Amino acid sequence: MATKAEKIVAGLGGIDNIEEVEGCITRLRTEVVDPGKVDETALKAAGAHGVVKMGSAIQVVIGTDADPIAAEIEDMM
Repeated sequence: MATKAEKIVAGLGGIDNIEEVEGCITRLRTEVVDPGKVDETALKAAGAHGVVKMGSAIQVVIGTDADPIAAEIEDMM
């Protein structure tokens, strides 16, 4: 079974689509290569409360476990 971090990576278009990830209290702040690969439905199914898209900058609102999830994603990169 995939972890929450793995599901979020999939929703962001895969590990190769993620240029940068940072935990910020309740959000994952990411930069992606191709914003068109981001699947909001998959991110919400993974537990995201919301998704904010600003060009290639994607913020995933996930709650207080944002920092550990960001660290787990960084370990995958």
